[in-house]
Amino acid sequence: MIGPSAPSTSLILSPEKGMDRTPGATAREELAQAAKQFEAIFVRQMLAEARKTHFDKDGIFSSGALDTFRQMQDERFAEIAAQTGALGLASVIEAQLARHLPPEVPPEPAPETPPPPSGDR
Repeated sequence: MIGPSAPSTSLILSPEKGMDRTPGATAREELAQAAKQFEAIFVRQMLAEARKTHFDKDGIFSSGALDTFRQMQDERFAEIAAQTGALGLASVIEAQLARHLPPEVPPEPAPETPPPPSGDR
């Protein structure tokens, strides 16, 4: 995980943090945010599995510090990839799940009030 110095817009989803809700956001906007977070989690898991293959187990480039750095690097890459839509998973997930959302009703415009009567007499 990235430490407390991470920006508040990061896409880290954890049991401690949960999913941040934006006040006034529509269901579609919340779905888009959740889809991006899911994409970040998926990319993070994919990179973690790829890192499990150690070809240089006892070599010069093996250390706990380097493993921690690579984990942080992979997490940041996953966040950036999800935020920018580089892989496109979030948009596909959002499109599939958006079919199950209720249709959005646009807000009704405020009725026009007639101008006050003029003071000419």
